Amino acid sequence: MPRLRDRYEALLLDLDGTLYRGPAVIEGAPAALAGGGQHLVYVTNNASRAAGSVAAHLAELGYLAAEADVVTSAQAASRLLAERLEHGAEVLVVGTDDLAAEVKAVGLQPVRRAAETVAAVVQGHSPQTAWPDLAEASYALRAGALWVAANTDRTLPNERGLAPGNGAMVAALRAASDREPVVAGKPFAPLLEDALVRAGTRAALVVGDRLDTDIAGAQHVALDSLLVLTGVSTVDELAGLPDELLPTYIADSLDALNHPPVPGRIEVAAVGAELRSHPGRALTVRAPRSEIR
Repeated sequence: MPRLRDRYEALLLDLDGTLYRGPAVIEGAPAALAGGGQHLVYVTNNASRAAGSVAAHLAELGYLAAEADVVTSAQAASRLLAERLEHGAEVLVVGTDDLAAEVKAVGLQPVRRAAETVAAVVQGHSPQTAWPDLAEASYALRAGALWVAANTDRTLPNERGLAPGNGAMVAALRAASDREPVVAGKPFAPLLEDALVRAGTRAALVVGDRLDTDIAGAQHVALDSLLVLTGVSTVDELAGLPDELLPTYIADSLDALNHPPVPGRIEVAAVGAELRSHPGRALTVRAPRSEIR
């Protein structure tokens, strides 16, 4: 039987919780991805760093990654803004300077204070975001500015556990403004559609650690998915999920890509026991859209 990865031409890989936790690499993950022949596209909901910085970090951890292989929610959010605003429009940035640079790269003008001339607010993760930043954004939103959030992940995994993610800050601004953002990142389609363009194929597998972003995002763009249990989501969270929210496959680690998946559909209630019975293999919990190539 072919390896799981050989069913696909590209792997759309989540980063936080899938390839690393904070600054630390997930053990065995670089070796698991090496030498497969698929186009590896690194897809991150985290809008805090530029694609080049992400690629450099991945390379330091042992992954084969170039800047062109990285697709960020900052890029997707900036594309959405450019499609909706006139060239040169002012965008109030709540986030890092790298997010501001992406806004500027699409022909818009990043600013940090609310004014009548501000056409939109874009919000991405930054550990430096504080009350004054949220206040400026609230003033702009209540004056009618468009609101684009890079992502709405409630938590961000790091080496110490789960920290507040951009979604926690979005929730604060939602409460302050009585508004809802347009969301660029997973589980919504824009980021993964950008990743598919970069991959050059729709014969792709989404790989990630979160049911609410990676797996749900795969469903939104009609792709198969692999949930790895190295980050946020757990086996227990599968219970009670409707079929459309289940991953196609589930595995303890990325090395399952290099082995045939367990054939047939594993019942959700038996996943934990089946993982123990089939170490290193991915379990099929939902009928794959792909055919064996």
